[in-house]
Amino acid sequence: MVADESGRGRVYGLDIQESAIDSTSSFLKMAVDSHERELVKLFCICHSRMEDIIPKDSTVRLVAFNLGYLPGGDKKIITVPETTELALQAASRIVGSGGLISVLVYTGHRGGRDELDIVESFASSLPADTWVSCKFEMINRPVAPVLVLLHKK
Repeated sequence: MVADESGRGRVYGLDIQESAIDSTSSFLKMAVDSHERELVKLFCICHSRMEDIIPKDSTVRLVAFNLGYLPGGDKKIITVPETTELALQAASRIVGSGGLISVLVYTGHRGGRDELDIVESFASSLPADTWVSCKFEMINRPVAPVLVLLHKK
């Protein structure tokens, strides 16, 4: 779904936990053929360092964040506001016109609400003439994940 007619599309996956990278790699081996697997590059690195990974001349159409902790993993290892803010800044620099930044924030863990505050502050700071910022949350489930979408015009 990411490759254009020339087959040049790529998916870059970043996580600080090796177990998340291993799990994703195993899933890909079962779910997609070898050609499709070649389009996916996985890195055990902080999301704030995405500009170190993504080639400078790449057209980025989507940056998707799934913040919080790894389900089934060590719940003490979580994303934190400081690196998430850096990652959002990086994403806003690399996503192209017409692109999207999707941020799913899990608020039900220690630090989750602080991280949502950072995401909302960042989204609010984007210039309205070049960005559309939306937030989706469940009203009757206060600890449900919150989805923030940032569309670059």
